[in-house]
Amino acid sequence: MKDISTSEDDSNLLVLILDTNPFVWAESAKAETPLSLDDALRQILIFINAHLALKYNNKIVVIASHVGHSKFLYPIPGEDLHNPTHTSMRRNANMYPNFQFVMDQIVQSLQKLLSTVDISFLQKDTGTASMVTGALSMALCYINRITKADESGHIKSRILILSLSPDSAFQYIPLMNCIFSAQKSGIPVDVCKIYGEETAFLQQASNITGGVYVTLSNSQALLQNLMFAFLPERYARNFLNLPNQDQVDFRAACFCHKKVVDIGYVCSVCLSIFCSWSPVCSTCKTKFAFRNMMPAGRKAAKSSPLLPPPGTATPPS
Repeated sequence: MKDISTSEDDSNLLVLILDTNPFVWAESAKAETPLSLDDALRQILIFINAHLALKYNNKIVVIASHVGHSKFLYPIPGEDLHNPTHTSMRRNANMYPNFQFVMDQIVQSLQKLLSTVDISFLQKDTGTASMVTGALSMALCYINRITKADESGHIKSRILILSLSPDSAFQYIPLMNCIFSAQKSGIPVDVCKIYGEETAFLQQASNITGGVYVTLSNSQALLQNLMFAFLPERYARNFLNLPNQDQVDFRAACFCHKKVVDIGYVCSVCLSIFCSWSPVCSTCKTKFAFRNMMPAGRKAAKSSPLLPPPGTATPPS
């Protein structure tokens, strides 16, 4: 479906959500086709520079989806984005200063984030799930603020999630709220699954918002997939044949035990999902009334107009 709300003159805001979970990156580095965070970051920075090079007024935001919390990697809150001569920036005469500034900011923020992580504390208190919901909420809030500040209305935004972690059923409800908020705002959510099993919730996010979902068959080809599938802006996508999802896993997580279910029970009032039957909805406290059902044989006999009433003699054939 073509996006008629975009034009060739629009500036593009790309919010990139990077999964920085150290546990899944450690598994990825030991996989059959290994990909470490350092190698992936080099390819991601090239992709970011390509996005900025497409148009002079393109913008980039990078958010880390970490264990237990999310954080802006670029721009850093309180930093001056209009000063490319940052004191800690390395001088490189062969690189455009703005590219160097963005790269240094992202690398420094990521190093600071990873150096302050207490692995034992995370395993004990907060678990090992990436806070993709928090990062997605931050992305939507940032996009909303930038869009309202743009009086011309020529900024078009999209979100790209680079995911390695599996689904977290505990984040299902807030994640679906973010997905429907993005859909209502007309913000496509793209997903690049770098490593690990398929994520049903992110598949739904991409499908509902009209984004692109790609699973890497070879993690070493990260840059190629980023360039060909996720670099085109929203206007250019009207003329391109982008990857489509052949199958989407629409399973949901139950509200009672936070586990993904194939078949569940749905409250007719608040639409809460449960894995087992209950006479009272634990979400809205609705009590369900059930009538006494007749035996199956009696009901069938009563409902069939072709059968004579009980006790009536059947004429011989």
